[in-house]
Amino acid sequence: MELAFYAAALVAVYSTLRVISTSNPMHALLNLIISLIAVAMIFFCLGASFAGALQVIIYAGAIMVLFVFVVMMLNLGSSQAQERHWLTPKTWGGPALLSLILLGFLAHGILAVTGGELGLVDVDAKAVGIALFGPYVLAVELASILLLAGLVTAYHLGREDKSGDVLSLPKSASRPPHEGGQS
Repeated sequence: MELAFYAAALVAVYSTLRVISTSNPMHALLNLIISLIAVAMIFFCLGASFAGALQVIIYAGAIMVLFVFVVMMLNLGSSQAQERHWLTPKTWGGPALLSLILLGFLAHGILAVTGGELGLVDVDAKAVGIALFGPYVLAVELASILLLAGLVTAYHLGREDKSGDVLSLPKSASRPPHEGGQS
């Protein structure tokens, strides 16, 4: 499992570097998904199976769906041309190769275990919930506010300014009518 740990760490570092170095948002999302799955594999290698499962379910699943919705909401140009470009093998080749590396090490780790027992320490979901919403409740809430702020910021930075978007009052409505006598 030590080799799997180092391979997952290298995949995580490489894909994270690709996230911050690429200019195409769809490529960045694909590499971010691979990075999150590699971090989950690191958790599995360290014996934290519950943390690895949470990593896959929450981050690689739910939050990445949110990011994909944001990219779709921003409408970054002609959708048909972008979809044709995103579906080329060049776009999916790198993340697919990194996924195959992780899958290979995961399969090797599962097959190497005798009797089907992984020998991992099980952590109860109740203990994790008590820890997260007990002494770490402030950190959990700050993380949720940070994610919401990132979503709102991405929306406002990426939206197009159209001539009808700016709220402007007609000249006749710019001054409220005075009631009663005028002085």
